[in-house]
Amino acid sequence: MEKIASELKGIKRAAIAGHVRPDGDCVGSCMGLYLYLRENYPEIQTDIYLEKPRDAFSMISHLDEIRTAYNDEEAYDVFFVIDTSTSDRIGVAWEAYQKAKRKICIDHHVSNKGFGDINVVKPDVSSASEVLFGLLDEEKVSKSVAEAIYMGMAHDTGVFKFSSTTPETLRIAAKLMEKGIDFTKIIDETFFQKSYVQNQILGRCLMESIMLLDGKCIIGCIRKRDMEFYGVEPKDLDGIVDQLRITKGVEVAVFLYEVKTQEFKVSMRSNGPVDVNVAASYFSGGGHVKAAGCTMQGSVYDVINNLTGHIEKQIKEKCSD
Repeated sequence: MEKIASELKGIKRAAIAGHVRPDGDCVGSCMGLYLYLRENYPEIQTDIYLEKPRDAFSMISHLDEIRTAYNDEEAYDVFFVIDTSTSDRIGVAWEAYQKAKRKICIDHHVSNKGFGDINVVKPDVSSASEVLFGLLDEEKVSKSVAEAIYMGMAHDTGVFKFSSTTPETLRIAAKLMEKGIDFTKIIDETFFQKSYVQNQILGRCLMESIMLLDGKCIIGCIRKRDMEFYGVEPKDLDGIVDQLRITKGVEVAVFLYEVKTQEFKVSMRSNGPVDVNVAASYFSGGGHVKAAGCTMQGSVYDVINNLTGHIEKQIKEKCSD
């Protein structure tokens, strides 16, 4: 598929969905496509399904039109799944995806093996938002569409500083800026800005973090009781693993938070040659070489011990002096 337009002929109903716990790239890419279809193909009834996004993303146009539940009566001619590595991560729109006549997967995760009827999966591209831009007719990209896509790209590149950022990434960002977007506001309000309690929980995690493997691995953990004490939800923990990652001397940063008794959501980031996707995949997760995640069971000590065994092996092989 070179352009999305080729897949829209004769389509009356379309749906768009991303992964559970949608991050900036997921929201940006899904909303970017939703707004693009809404503006350029008004004859197509288009619905978008996501779990409720963070309030910080509210600057994106028509965010309030996101559906957080599926009506069993809805049936779609085409279903776009974006920034989602496996079909079981679709979340609120799983049943709609199952019933759709045609399924199109647009993604950039190296762990994505292709689960749609049509798969546009580009692991070397910075973000799903960047992949999406390449499928749109540039002259039809409005300011509102550009804002959503730019936000997604900014989030998944760490504001264009991660190694996934390429010259083409920056060329696309420049094209989006030429649409008249307020790129400073997008970055400040959706990436850097935090509430007071978000700063508190970040501080708590940093204060109680531990350094392992001769200072090459840092681990932070938030227990369920801590989240209840501060009144925060999983979406309030965004950015913690990236703050851990920039600790001097660290090759791998690990952040885990307790979702229920003896079950932890794990996020990992790599600063160097360590491939965290390998470790995540071993525990039925996935992602990218530099950023990956998984869900693990056991005590916090079990999780840390099991993870660090895989990380230590790579550090010894790839990061020795």
